[in-house]
Amino acid sequence: MSFIRKIAFPVSLIYGIVTSIRNLLFDKGLLKSTRFELPVIAVGNLSVGGTGKTPQIEYLIRLLKGSKKIAVLSRGYKRKTSGFVLADVTSDAKQIGDEPFQYYQKFKNIKVAVDEKRIHGIEQLLSKNNPPEIILLDDAYQHRKVNAGFYILLTSYEKLYANDYLLPTGNLREGKSGAKRAQVIIVTKCPENLSEQEQQKVSRQLKLNPGQELFFTCIAYDDVVTDMKSEITLEQLQDFDVLLVTGIANPSPLEKFLKSKGISFNHIEFPDHHNFSETDVNKIKNSFGAIHSEKKLILTTEKDFVRLKDSVQISCLRIKTKFINRKNDFDTIIKDYVE
Repeated sequence: MSFIRKIAFPVSLIYGIVTSIRNLLFDKGLLKSTRFELPVIAVGNLSVGGTGKTPQIEYLIRLLKGSKKIAVLSRGYKRKTSGFVLADVTSDAKQIGDEPFQYYQKFKNIKVAVDEKRIHGIEQLLSKNNPPEIILLDDAYQHRKVNAGFYILLTSYEKLYANDYLLPTGNLREGKSGAKRAQVIIVTKCPENLSEQEQQKVSRQLKLNPGQELFFTCIAYDDVVTDMKSEITLEQLQDFDVLLVTGIANPSPLEKFLKSKGISFNHIEFPDHHNFSETDVNKIKNSFGAIHSEKKLILTTEKDFVRLKDSVQISCLRIKTKFINRKNDFDTIIKDYVE
C-alpha cells in the first residue's frame, strides 16, 4: 500500500460512515427502493477495478436467452450521451459505452440499453414493444434505488474484498458488510487448477452468511484472435510480432496468458475504459509501423476492440467465464430464480 493511501485512512473512515448510513437507510426502508415484478439480476462488486463483470453478464445471457426475452441495462460508463438510450444499428461505443456495445454486437436477440437512472431505464424498457422478461443490471450492486430480486457479487481471487479497505485507502466502494446482500458470491480470475483446499481457505476468509452460495471461476481465452473477418490461431500467432494495446483495469492475466502460449509482444497500456483520442491512435500506429517484420499484428481485448476497430486495423482475443466446479449448481440456482 502506498504512503499516500495510508495517510488517507481518516478519509476512508468518513467515507465508510457515509456509505454505512446510506445502506442502513435503504435497509430500514427510509430511503425508497423500487422492486419490479419481473426477474431482475444485478451483477456487481464491492471494489473498483476489473472483477470480470462483462464475461459474467455474457454467461448469464447465454444461459437464459433460449427461454426468456432478455434486456441488459447499464449506466454506459464514459459514454458521450446521457439519459436513456436503447441500442440500435446506429449505436456505437461512444453513444452507449464499450461494454453495452459489446453486448449489442454479440447478442442479436436481446435488448441493450443504458441509463444512469436505473429505475427510469427499467421503466423505459418495459414500456417498449416486446418488453423483456428478464433484466440483467450491469455493475449495479451499489445502486440501491432498484431492489433487484437477485444479486451476484464478484470478487477477484488476487484482490478479495475481505482483504481490502475502503476508498481512498483501498479499493472498496462500500464496507465488506455489503456482501450480505448477495445470494451468490463468485470468486473470479482464479487459477484453473485451484484446489479444494484453497477454495475452502477463501471461503473462510469471505465469511459467508447462511444461505449464500460461493462459486469459483477462471478466465477461458479463445484459441484464435480475430478482426471479425478472419482468424489466426494462437499457435500461428507465435510467429508474429505483436503489439498489445489495452485499456482495461488489470491486463496482467492477459499478459501471463500470452506469455504462457509463447507469444512475444510489446504492450501499450491505457487506463480502464479509456476513450482513445486521435493522438492515442497515432501513437499506436507509429509504434506498429516501427515493427520491421512481415508478420505483425495489433492485438487488444474484446472491450477495447469495439472502440478501436474503426480507427486502426486490429484483432482481439475473446474471453469467457468458466466455472471451476459446480457449474450445474449455479445454472440451476439462476434458472430456479427466473422461473
